[in-house]
Amino acid sequence: MAIIDEISAFHAEMTSWRRDFHANPELAFNEFRTSQIIVAKLREFGIEVHCGLAGTGVVGTLRTGSGNGRSIALRADMDALPILEKNDFAHASKTPGVMHACGHDGHTAMLLGAARYLALTRSFDGTVFFVFQPAEENEGGGRVMVEDGLFEQFPADTVYGLHNWPGLPTGTIAVQPGPMMACFDVFEIELTGRGGHAGMPHLARDVVLAASRLVDSLQSIVARRLDPLLPAVVSVTQLEAGTIWNVLPDLARIRGTVRAMSGVVQDKIEESMREIAAGVAASFDVEAAVRYERRVPPTINSTDAAQFAAKVAIETFGAGRVSTSFNASMAAEDFAFMLQAKPGAYAWIGCGEDHAALHNPYFDFNDNILPVGASFLASLAERTCGSP
Repeated sequence: MAIIDEISAFHAEMTSWRRDFHANPELAFNEFRTSQIIVAKLREFGIEVHCGLAGTGVVGTLRTGSGNGRSIALRADMDALPILEKNDFAHASKTPGVMHACGHDGHTAMLLGAARYLALTRSFDGTVFFVFQPAEENEGGGRVMVEDGLFEQFPADTVYGLHNWPGLPTGTIAVQPGPMMACFDVFEIELTGRGGHAGMPHLARDVVLAASRLVDSLQSIVARRLDPLLPAVVSVTQLEAGTIWNVLPDLARIRGTVRAMSGVVQDKIEESMREIAAGVAASFDVEAAVRYERRVPPTINSTDAAQFAAKVAIETFGAGRVSTSFNASMAAEDFAFMLQAKPGAYAWIGCGEDHAALHNPYFDFNDNILPVGASFLASLAERTCGSP
């Protein structure tokens, strides 16, 4: 594995940065301390800094050579999750109920490592934009950065992102053309009936019974209404109704998420959900109101960028350390908004086959892959821009 020597030399420093971020996690759009540290580091490296996109976003700009060459954007996410950490090591979260359970602390440290190396060597002819994005978890910080003019102010030719991935061998790279991750849609179905005494249900219109049937019926969308070769998930994650044993409530709410890899499938799921909700409501003499929201589109790599990223990874680490054909994930990633705006690719870096899962209270980023990820990001920049 060809980790860049200069990056390997400051592995311990990257680990220190990463563990500091882990110990001091911040939620979406509140990454104030994290952003301040990033700004200070980039300026220390001699990189031009811009703050304020999406509130806490930071973009570093490094130009070398003629200044008229090619350009690339490299993105890392910064935010943590509202999860109570159960680890007891020294760098565990100091903020109760908030932790870096998805490795964004490591992504930030890897991009800082790549920035330090590129600023030190300046071994490329062009422009590199280091994009530190807030609010990847649920709040669409990637969308907000794009809407705030990310690529108008920093007009990169291509954009790349890298995410640690449990289950993949440590330090391997996975990238392929087309779908990498699914969309993130959410839905809420509100059932309204007539409340009443639990001992006299014939005088009520029972929304609990209707909700129970509806939860079951929604599963028929994937099982019977979609092509079985097209990946999709409909998951009910919340069911709210009633407050006491002997009262039939007049209101029930069902909430959940939908995952798919294409807009056609999203359309079919939403259409089917509305039809099924209306049918179940009619059969139980209640009313149904459906709210369906498309929060994050599927993460789709452009063919040329994905093939280029795979080539760089193979040349850097060897073919045995790179996967270019695998099952996409039904999780979602708001880097998708950047890929809608610019050609680019999203890649995974393995953090271990037995590593704790993402969003697990025992998760901790594998510090052994910090120089691997930083070397990959730096190599993408150098190969994109070419020699000075």
